[in-house]
Amino acid sequence: MSATALTTVALSAAMAQDAPDTLNVPTVDVAGSAERALDPVRGFVARQEISGTKTDTPLIENPQSVSVVPRDQIDARQAQTLGEALRYTAGVRVENFGTDSRTDWFQIRGFNAQDNGIFLNGLRYNTGFAGNVYETYGLERYEILRGPTSVLYGQIAPGGLVNMVSRRPTDTAQGEVRLTAGSFGRAQAQATTSGPLTADGVWSYSLTALGRKSETAVDFTRDDRAFVAPALTFRPDANTSLTVLGYYQQDSTSGNQFLPYTGTVRPTPFGRISRERFTGEQDFDKYARTQLGTGYEFSHRFNNVLSFQQNARYSHTDISWNQVFGGGLQPDQRTLNRFAFQADIGVSTFQVDNQLRADFTTGPLTHTVLGGFDYSYVTYRNGQGSTGFAGLDLFSPVYGTAPIPSIPQFSNVRQNTSQYGIYAQDQIRWGQLVLLGGIRQDFTYADTRNRLTEGNSYQYDGKFTWRVGAIYLFESGIAPYVSYARSFQPQIGTDARGVTFEPLEGEQYEAGIKFQPNGMRSFVQASAFQLTQRNTLTTDPGNVVNQIAVGQVRVRGLELEAVAELGNGVTLTGSYTYLDPEITRSGNPDELGNRPNGVPRNTAGLYGEYTFVNAAGPLSGLTLGAGVRYLGNTTSANTNYFVVPAATLFDATMRYDLEKLSPRMRGLTLAVNASNLGDTRYVSRCSTNDACFYGNRLNVLGSVSYRW
Repeated sequence: MSATALTTVALSAAMAQDAPDTLNVPTVDVAGSAERALDPVRGFVARQEISGTKTDTPLIENPQSVSVVPRDQIDARQAQTLGEALRYTAGVRVENFGTDSRTDWFQIRGFNAQDNGIFLNGLRYNTGFAGNVYETYGLERYEILRGPTSVLYGQIAPGGLVNMVSRRPTDTAQGEVRLTAGSFGRAQAQATTSGPLTADGVWSYSLTALGRKSETAVDFTRDDRAFVAPALTFRPDANTSLTVLGYYQQDSTSGNQFLPYTGTVRPTPFGRISRERFTGEQDFDKYARTQLGTGYEFSHRFNNVLSFQQNARYSHTDISWNQVFGGGLQPDQRTLNRFAFQADIGVSTFQVDNQLRADFTTGPLTHTVLGGFDYSYVTYRNGQGSTGFAGLDLFSPVYGTAPIPSIPQFSNVRQNTSQYGIYAQDQIRWGQLVLLGGIRQDFTYADTRNRLTEGNSYQYDGKFTWRVGAIYLFESGIAPYVSYARSFQPQIGTDARGVTFEPLEGEQYEAGIKFQPNGMRSFVQASAFQLTQRNTLTTDPGNVVNQIAVGQVRVRGLELEAVAELGNGVTLTGSYTYLDPEITRSGNPDELGNRPNGVPRNTAGLYGEYTFVNAAGPLSGLTLGAGVRYLGNTTSANTNYFVVPAATLFDATMRYDLEKLSPRMRGLTLAVNASNLGDTRYVSRCSTNDACFYGNRLNVLGSVSYRW
């Protein structure tokens, strides 16, 4: 039962007498919480989340580090991507590969999370090499879970996940039209509308759309998009709801530039490589992606104890990818070795998650028990080819000097994967103490056909995972907690003997404190943790062409995060993350004790806004904002590495509510946002000494919007 419930009434004595002595039906929340996790949040501060427990739970009651970035916070900074939206979120390092519009590259607690750590409405969204990206304008919020989450979501990296919650039908009519223009020739139009379709509210709808034509910071590289997402809700009574959600998205861009350490971080005798430098071929390079999905969320409450929820979605992605990319400098220190790459990728996914919930009491304990069964079936095809290609003078490039050669395939696979999961969870409230426990058993089957050799391979992985946690809610709003959790993630492939790899296993101990002061719109949390990933693939010391699953990475860390609306027009959000990552086991003894590639020790950010609410006249419509971000240094490899320097970046915001000039302009807003205000040159990451990526440049966006 929610701590924020406003009004409760007891069931009749007759109903209570019918229940067994050890099973008392709890009171029923009539007025409901002031906020629900799937509803729009007014302002920067959310109070509820749904991803951490799959139930609508106050953030203060979950013994796990969870962040929510709601729509108003996204709009305040005009965030266009997941990376831009999460720049000020603790534990998350975003935009790892800089100006790459193909996918959202990010880490959570030092572990890469983009491959299988992105969810849409509680169902897995990204699948392996597909690199899906969902349009940020189509979302109501991002919810970030830090630490192992396999108990509810199955196979996943130990760092955590991001759950994207899409816009959905609302009870009242509302909408927005926005026109945006900005750096690199960006021209964008977007609109959203929602509300009831019938006077009785039984039917309601939502429709969101966006169209964009844009170049990028890299020459000859576009970032064009078309997106539409309809939703329809049928609610025949207070106990039953069915929402159908769909989306279609088409993207046209190119791959990012693989540049050497010497020439980006460190100058060559000819200077540093231009940040605009395109290393591909204009008539060949492309990254064309089409995504579509349709699904539903069905819920029904049988009585005051039992309710049922079923979420399902079918999705499909097609990617056609051509790219000429770099492979290190030649001895002249100005010519880039290049390779031509081609891939044809298709992914079809069906997922369903069934949840049966029971709310009841046993003596002094109030229970919210969740039992679930989820299933997914993924059909994945991936054909890839590569060949050497003519070099490019990085300081005086000439394109089109050689035709693209025939590209032989080195891989062509078709894989069918089935996953089943059975899980159970109990949230127990005993006075001011909240206990959380969960268990899960996973079964994963992969059937892979190699179309080049006509060979088949089969792999089975099964794993039992569990978690426990406790949090105590003091009347002052302070809530200390402890938790323990485990995770697993299958690793496709075999070693030199043909034996399948053991799955990655994660284990985390966490202790923290949350603070939500009474009567204030603010939320503060701090956490300390030790997170260990076992069975990491490393090179076999007895056979350098073989890999063995004996590696181990340990990350100890501290996270601080706060978001607050302080009154008088002041809003702040900030975070600090300290990580102590270490390779503690490896087949390569030179890696032992080293920091894993691309993981920073320190990351921090602070963003604030001030609205002139107490000013007289036109000044009262003005909002000014500023932010500063610190990105700690990283390494270019696990051994024999270079250091990628840290960077400090500045952001700025200005908005004006035109209603303050005239009541006739009610709903009209002008906004200008700038990120990396000083256009600081920095390298966001080097994945190897020959694969470094420039960070995002100065980006200015101006918009005019009308809301009703």
